[in-house]
Amino acid sequence: MSLIISIPENIVLSTRQSTKEFEKEAKRAIALKFYKDEKLSLGQAAELAGFTKYEFIRYLGDHQIPVFRFEGTHLDEELENDVLNAERYVNG
Repeated sequence: MSLIISIPENIVLSTRQSTKEFEKEAKRAIALKFYKDEKLSLGQAAELAGFTKYEFIRYLGDHQIPVFRFEGTHLDEELENDVLNAERYVNG
């Protein structure tokens, strides 16, 4: 299945890009947005953007979007426990 999105020609022309360049950039922007909003997995977003997973991870970094998502987990508690345990180890 493919999806067709109609973009007015004057919009594409105003970007001073070819239709192919515009489409490529639009797909990457959509992949970035949907990954950030947790609607696509890393692999799905990479595929949509036309990247390997590694390339997409670098692309995420270029746009200051974290690869790992820690919200809604108990990682804060785990990290706090790890810090406390490290302090106990260092302080004897």
